[in-house]
Amino acid sequence: MSAISIGQAVVLGAVEGVTEFLPVSSTGHLKIVEGLMGIPVDDDAVIGFSAVIQVGAIAAVLVYFSKDIMRIVSAWGRGLRDREERYHHDYRFAWWVIYATIPIVLVGLAAKPLIKGPLASLWVVAGSLIVGSGVMWWADRTGRHKRGEDDTSFKDAMLVGGSQILALLFPGFSRSGATMSTALMLDLDRVAATRLSFFLGIPALTGAGLYELKDALGTGAGAAPLAVGTLVSFVVAYASIAWLLKFVAKHTFNSFVVYRIAVGVLLFGLLGTGVLHS
Repeated sequence: MSAISIGQAVVLGAVEGVTEFLPVSSTGHLKIVEGLMGIPVDDDAVIGFSAVIQVGAIAAVLVYFSKDIMRIVSAWGRGLRDREERYHHDYRFAWWVIYATIPIVLVGLAAKPLIKGPLASLWVVAGSLIVGSGVMWWADRTGRHKRGEDDTSFKDAMLVGGSQILALLFPGFSRSGATMSTALMLDLDRVAATRLSFFLGIPALTGAGLYELKDALGTGAGAAPLAVGTLVSFVVAYASIAWLLKFVAKHTFNSFVVYRIAVGVLLFGLLGTGVLHS
């Protein structure tokens, strides 16, 4: 039997879709919901399922930003053939995304036992949610928001891409939260910080989902729940991306800060009372 039912897959797909790109920690939310539904969060099939349905959210990014991605990829291809094209920002940006993905891949492979072991604890998730909230609040408050997407540099890409390691090691920190906060510290405006977070997340999250696919199918996750969860994740993530870009254009990140703290405190409470187990 599958470790996850179709109904549970719908719920988890929706949670993944809503939270993957919001700076609130999709990993933390998935673990909380899995625990409340009685799903063993440390089961190999469940861990694999969570990684694979991320592909649905990533597909939503690919579709939503398809014109931008095609422009960047085309510029990269032209630059490989024509030296003159290598001065184009899009050509350089394509390489920056590749280079900025290398650190998280190396750390992910080297620290895999820790990531799937002690650092996967819900106590770590709860603490990271709260600590990450403080970082986000400080970054949004002190950042000057004066630089747009066309002003990004290799240094920006490497620092923002490297910050994904924080979310890898401390899952409640949130990949989106870490990357957006870092971009804000570098004085990017909120929309540029959000879009950069999306682009830098595509290789890492896609790679993680594909890497876990065979393990998820081979440990009892079930092909049908995986397909349903991934589809739901895609639909919900697409709507979430559209909403987030409109939201950050007119609002600060304070709402996310308050929400993250509330979820972190709630998680500590659920763990302390034994409702959830780490």
